[in-house]
Amino acid sequence: MAKIQQAVRRCQWAANGSPLEQQYHDQEWGRPVLDDVKWYEFILLEGAQAGLSWSTILNKRAGYRKAFAAFDFNQVAQFTEADQARLKENPDIIRNRLKIAAAVSNARAFIEVRKEFGRFNDYVWQFVDGKPIINRWTDAQQVPVTTAQSDALSRDLKKRGFKFVGSTICYALMQATGLVNDHTTDCFCYEKVIKT
Repeated sequence: MAKIQQAVRRCQWAANGSPLEQQYHDQEWGRPVLDDVKWYEFILLEGAQAGLSWSTILNKRAGYRKAFAAFDFNQVAQFTEADQARLKENPDIIRNRLKIAAAVSNARAFIEVRKEFGRFNDYVWQFVDGKPIINRWTDAQQVPVTTAQSDALSRDLKKRGFKFVGSTICYALMQATGLVNDHTTDCFCYEKVIKT
């Protein structure tokens, strides 16, 4: 008798998403980030996503990687006005002048945070007391779009000169980078993420 393959249960947004979104969900989303280059990548991408779908950004992620020096914040911080004007003509990224400028100014602010804390990673994890917040959502409708922690992170990042870091963007950042585990409890990733 042929073995029946059981369908993988994913968070609702990924279950209904493209293969690229499912791969991102299965392999990255909610996994704790500890590397500063990866932190800058997510800050850049979450800011670029403002007002757009995450699938749009995932589809342009390779373009962003190439355009923004593999997310090397030290290099991006050196981008000139001319570099930014060239990026505005690049069809492989979102060609929004304010978002491009924010990617550069955020790289500069990111470096300042590193000067103060040693690593951006050490700075950002303090907003969740150094360990992921493990939520127990049973339905996607329960997942908030902001929390007290995302409000605090947003306020502090803005104070440090970051742009495109409103509380909703910060909460999406926290979800993506594992500061919170917002996989629903029926998702196959829920327990995996807790164990990472």
